[in-house]
Amino acid sequence: MTSTIESPALTSSEVSVPHYRLFIDGEWVDTSEQYVIVNPATEETVATAAKGGIDQADAAVAAARRAFDQGIWRSLPPVRRAAVLEAVADALEARSEELAATATREGGAPLYLSMGLNAITPVSNLRYFAELARRYQFEAPGPVVGGIAHGGVIRREPIGVCAAIVPWNFPLALAVWKIGPALAAGNSVVLKTDEKTPIGALELARELQAAGLPDGVFNVVTGDGEVVGAHLAAHPDVNKIGFTGSSEVGRKVAEAAGRSNLKRVTLELGGKGPNIVLADADMQMAVDGAIWGFLMHAGQACESGTRLLLPSSVHDRFVERLVDRLATVRIGDPLDPTSNLGPLISAAQRDRVLRYVELARVEGATVACGGRVPAGTDKGYWVEPTVLTDVTNDMRVAREEIFGPVLCVLRYDTVDEAIEIANDSDFGLAAGVWSSNVDAALDVARRLEAGSVWINDFHMANENYPFGGFKQSGVGRELGVNALDAYTEAKSIQISMEPDIQKRAYGLALSTPAPAWGD
Repeated sequence: MTSTIESPALTSSEVSVPHYRLFIDGEWVDTSEQYVIVNPATEETVATAAKGGIDQADAAVAAARRAFDQGIWRSLPPVRRAAVLEAVADALEARSEELAATATREGGAPLYLSMGLNAITPVSNLRYFAELARRYQFEAPGPVVGGIAHGGVIRREPIGVCAAIVPWNFPLALAVWKIGPALAAGNSVVLKTDEKTPIGALELARELQAAGLPDGVFNVVTGDGEVVGAHLAAHPDVNKIGFTGSSEVGRKVAEAAGRSNLKRVTLELGGKGPNIVLADADMQMAVDGAIWGFLMHAGQACESGTRLLLPSSVHDRFVERLVDRLATVRIGDPLDPTSNLGPLISAAQRDRVLRYVELARVEGATVACGGRVPAGTDKGYWVEPTVLTDVTNDMRVAREEIFGPVLCVLRYDTVDEAIEIANDSDFGLAAGVWSSNVDAALDVARRLEAGSVWINDFHMANENYPFGGFKQSGVGRELGVNALDAYTEAKSIQISMEPDIQKRAYGLALSTPAPAWGD
């Protein structure tokens, strides 16, 4: 164990912003190259961070492998591992305001959202995984099969070295979704952060070290995804990959994982979520729900409700009210508590979103509102809340993930038609249904091809419920008891209690008795 707990950040009289180092084998490690972390609202430098490469990724995997093979962490009783996770949760909770402000500066989410998803949610999730570790059946008696008289034990054992690759939109929360169950199960972890938002993960490393996690059990590297992320996906000493990102990259991760050592994968990928308003819905609630569904974090959430399906009978009035409500959204400094909407993560992402708006016009859609850079924003990466009407489900804007504050509105005449439109997608991550009749909404929800369906709500990520996608939205599930299943391997140990009975049952009895052992 390292005797003193350092900070991941370095400052000096010559440096006006903090510089963050990598965390490998219990040590803070610098590199010759660095990233500049930019505030997407102001374009000011927030910090710099060491830029990792293949050498740092290999060192982190080697440290994780040594730690796992030594067995100090995985041999601890689950209650001891749970205590470490809870200690980290307490430490993060005490720093929640600081962590939320930092997340807003590096990622651009409004402060209220950063407090929820990059401060409070990770704390809640860590406590959930600690509680789950205490009650999870890592070893349990197997069934006794009377006909052939044998019983046994069913074990869930840690997989080994787990690589977690997380995106920039909710970096700490999505990291904890992988780190929490991996550590609770006794694995070692290498976390690869996105280069735009590494700070929360590095602060998490500090708290894990302070809580007594053995060196090498948890490591953090940065690096370009196509270099470091791809290297981890193909690394022969990595046994499991947990990845959140685009479907395109997810397919590459799965291919590399299968080609190297058939490592286990959990992939939480893209989405194009349908948000269905039924004719009997509370329309004011549904208007606000539609806004929340597509506009949270400026639409930079893979489970966003970006296809709004409206009955023809209410379409025009609903869109009119939707546009009026969007006019009240406060766009501005995400550190200002009165701001509702922050910027996109980068200039490249802003330009990508604006190109999709222009494509929508070319395809025949109508821009009912937005579609531009807000007036007066000479700094930062901003796009107005945008509503596209006259959209049909064969348009690219209705089929491809835009990842910005853009809502596609589609008409339907019958519920069956709405379900057909909703399911006509390569994606299947999340969906919403709005109705005053819960039974009717449940009937629709059961028919939707999506891993999560919310009724009269959207974006509700409850750690007790599994989260993941159908179709090209992913493989496996995070959260819920499924999370620990995903970071363990099942082993059956079967005990023969009456071997002669089993031999006769399978027709293997020998006609001549065996001689005594000593003869």
